Amino acid sequence: MQGFRPKGDEFLVILTGAGISAESGLGTFRDKDGLWTRYDLNEIATPEGFARNPKLVLDFYNARRRNAREAVPNAAHEALARLQRDWGGDVLIVTQNVDDLHERAGSGQVLHIHGGLEGALCAACGHRWPAPAAMAPADPCPVCGKPGTRPDIVWFGEIPYHMDEVWFALRQCDLFVSIGTSGTVYPAAAFAQDASRAGAYCVEINAETSAVAGDFDAILIGPATRAVPDWVAGMLAVRNSAA
Repeated sequence: MQGFRPKGDEFLVILTGAGISAESGLGTFRDKDGLWTRYDLNEIATPEGFARNPKLVLDFYNARRRNAREAVPNAAHEALARLQRDWGGDVLIVTQNVDDLHERAGSGQVLHIHGGLEGALCAACGHRWPAPAAMAPADPCPVCGKPGTRPDIVWFGEIPYHMDEVWFALRQCDLFVSIGTSGTVYPAAAFAQDASRAGAYCVEINAETSAVAGDFDAILIGPATRAVPDWVAGMLAVRNSAA
């Protein structure tokens, strides 16, 4: 990769978005048949929507949880797990996705900044616990006993998780890679700018160029299941040749 010659001990931060899970059967929000076009996200992805109609919201996320549990990791998830395993330095995955396909592929260091479908959250006291297959509005919190169980998902208008850790990592990393993201959702859309200002080399891997393509030093276009394994293989080959 012109402009970045890995030795194998660099710190890598990898951002993943819906595009990396699309080939596992989990649709993106912004494709022509995506969730944007089939649902009013003000009703199913905001605290206000949950307050108005918790059953609608929970039914929606119950279906998403069921879909995610039936999905399997694809070659892109597996390639990133291999990179974490075989790279000489730290590789941190920061994902916008609420599925657990990175973990099921074998990845260890994964920060879910938008939460996860496999978690439940009490809207009353903030307690967290593993999500059941299906949630209902009357489900009590196992700690405070109040109803109001919701998925542990960051909705529109809420603050993403782990942001202090993410901003610190972006300012320490040698290479920042964004995979399968649209570049339209903040704060993740600003990650490349932040990493670049701190001296990192920035790469975008995507099916098509994102809204923030100009923030990257290099862009690789192609489906995630082909482009990501090819990129990982190239990185590890250069690392091994430099060893």
